[in-house]
Amino acid sequence: MLAGVLAGLGLQARADALTAEIGPMQLDRSEDGLLLSANLHFELPYQIDDALRQGIPMYFVADAQIQRERWYWSDQQLATASRHYRLSHQPLTRRWRLHISSTPFSSSGLGLALGQTFESLDDALASMQRISRWKIMDTAPTQSGVSVQLRFRIDLSQLPRPLQIGALGRSGWNLQLSRTQMLEDAP
Repeated sequence: MLAGVLAGLGLQARADALTAEIGPMQLDRSEDGLLLSANLHFELPYQIDDALRQGIPMYFVADAQIQRERWYWSDQQLATASRHYRLSHQPLTRRWRLHISSTPFSSSGLGLALGQTFESLDDALASMQRISRWKIMDTAPTQSGVSVQLRFRIDLSQLPRPLQIGALGRSGWNLQLSRTQMLEDAP
């Protein structure tokens, strides 16, 4: 019985270590539009880490949604932006490859994507967790009551079919972060 209690405490400690959150977001109005900067804080669940190390690429999506609150109707959606990530391990070179694109990756190739190579998984994750000056809207809104919601999640629909079936409903394949912040009124 003592072994069961200790094992339960170990699982609880592991669950506490996997807390995920988005740090404070910085929203900047500029001539280019509305820019978002944020730091994501998460650790990969064991199942995702294990699949990566076995050569299965993992796909992640960051979504930004800009809305204006209205008292008389549902909130007005002003804009949405998405950033897609593909993280893979290359066993021959023992390096990690991260591709970033504004469109989903297709089975025919990566399309137009920025690719970077890293020496370690920690370096690749650090790059993924740091969002800097991401243009989420072409023109910054001037009205008041505008909120920005940032969501980051693993994209299970991009996984190979056998993993999609096994991943549904399992907490080890769940990685979702979300944060909403009001945009300060324009001066």
